[in-house]
Amino acid sequence: MKVLGIYGSARKGGNSDQLLDKALEGARSMGSETLSIYARELKMSGCLACNACEKTGKCVVKDDMQSIYPLFEWADIIFLASPIYFYGLSGQVKLLIDRAQAMWAKRFLEKDAEARKRYDSGKGYLIAVGGTRGKNLFDGSQLTARYFFDALDMSYEGGIFFRNLDKKTAVNEIPETLQEAYNLGQKAVSP
Repeated sequence: MKVLGIYGSARKGGNSDQLLDKALEGARSMGSETLSIYARELKMSGCLACNACEKTGKCVVKDDMQSIYPLFEWADIIFLASPIYFYGLSGQVKLLIDRAQAMWAKRFLEKDAEARKRYDSGKGYLIAVGGTRGKNLFDGSQLTARYFFDALDMSYEGGIFFRNLDKKTAVNEIPETLQEAYNLGQKAVSP
């Protein structure tokens, strides 16, 4: 099983990074191969809405995102991790997600309406943490994740969500959060 981890936080080593580290560790413990993307390190622009991808299924913007598209296709499982800012995903990872429009265009060109009802490329999971306790804290990020994975021809399988984790090392004070992430990694790659 090939597993891709997308680190969406601007803060290196923060809560979402640590949780994704554990999820990938869990996947590796089951024999999976893992790769990582750090959105904070990518040099890329947002989607230009030029619609060029609608003709070819490929983005025409030449930046770091060109090295990410093949990783989307390589992966059987994708873990997307992000802190929650204003009830949504981080800006860094949202740029990457918006650029997945090219993958949606490719899917649209390659599959008819009936074939688009099924997901043939794998499964996606969201790992999200927020500093508040808001009842709807993860609603927006889950919708974004669902349609990001849809563009990648992957089913959205849910994920793990933690409230009230604001301090950079908060997950270390609640060991069960890290164990839950490890367990998610194992479960995601289990037959």
